[in-house]
Amino acid sequence: MSTEINLEELYKDSVKILSDLIGFRTISGEDNSELINYCENLLNKIGAISFKTFDSEKKRVNLFSTIKAKKTNGIKPIILSGHTDTVPVSKSWSTDPFKATIKNNKLYGRGSCDMKGFLACALAFAPIYAKTNLNRDIHFSFTFDEETACLGAPILIEELKKRNVENGICIVGEPTNMKIIDAHKGCYEYTTYFEGLAGHSSTPHKGVSAVEFAARYASKLIELRDELKKRAPKESIFDPPFSTLQVGGIFGGIAHNVIADKCHVNWETRPVVKEDGIFLNKKIDEYANDVLLPEMQKVFPKSNIKKEIIGEVTGFDRIEKSEACEFVSSLTGDNSREVVSFGTEAGLFQEIGMSTVVCGPGSIEQAHKVDEFIELNELKKCLNFLDGIKNRSTLN
Repeated sequence: MSTEINLEELYKDSVKILSDLIGFRTISGEDNSELINYCENLLNKIGAISFKTFDSEKKRVNLFSTIKAKKTNGIKPIILSGHTDTVPVSKSWSTDPFKATIKNNKLYGRGSCDMKGFLACALAFAPIYAKTNLNRDIHFSFTFDEETACLGAPILIEELKKRNVENGICIVGEPTNMKIIDAHKGCYEYTTYFEGLAGHSSTPHKGVSAVEFAARYASKLIELRDELKKRAPKESIFDPPFSTLQVGGIFGGIAHNVIADKCHVNWETRPVVKEDGIFLNKKIDEYANDVLLPEMQKVFPKSNIKKEIIGEVTGFDRIEKSEACEFVSSLTGDNSREVVSFGTEAGLFQEIGMSTVVCGPGSIEQAHKVDEFIELNELKKCLNFLDGIKNRSTLN
């Protein structure tokens, strides 16, 4: 049985839903439960089966909903995956960032492009899937805090593993102008804390300057950055071709004439291959524990260095024969594949054995910016794509 659709009505529904989603203030780290409840309500109304997973405070929530097939005959399910959080906003917006504004065929609002536009299209199309005689399950995976080192997705994925939901085609709807992205680097973020001994600057030998040891640590990171360049794989598909590293900031001290007892360094690396991340962490940990810390503790035994993992986002590896890429190509008619510099949750799904692709409406050029927008035509392209999934997922 084939379900007739009215793309113009679906487009209007997607704009309405996107406007609603933008109205939920879901900045990373903040409570996203109202938006999740809104999505769950829409999906449950059409018969989807849902479950949630939570952070430790039960304020940030992941949602996983399923529209069950009548009969699958072993056909792999589709996972439509997206994150619900957005980056913060500044005061320089020309419109209200949490109210959808349409002008010149563009819809403005925080998250319109990254990536509530994809969520809105998926939710608008969900009732069509529910009325279709499906030959495969259609899953909806909505996560929290992707923008801050993908903190939500690993919690959800652990639950998927427990429920044996590990085999499928995962489409991560990050903004790619509906182009196929099949690889990106990893993104590992850290903060390293230094605790020394405060004192008067006139007697520096009696104190332990956390700032000075943090500066030496940062210098070592910059030295290791050159080592990463030498490790660039032959025929790397990335630009730049090697794993990158950057120091985001050094924070410490209270006055010119006070030896700082506390300081921390924010830094991150984007590995081309996982081995580069292992190499880098081994080298910097050895330097901290074998060189810096003994010097600090020689003066003040209670000195300490502690590295905190903010997040280690797995890279997304290119697979030459990718079922997900071939599936999307068959729907879009575009056989090209590209790589990107930004990170996504794709590598996390790939890691548990799902064939994964990144493809969604909007341009990454608009993400994270003042007056973020999505072109309305991108929503229509996404709805046509979702219609293609329906046509490939219908029992004869």
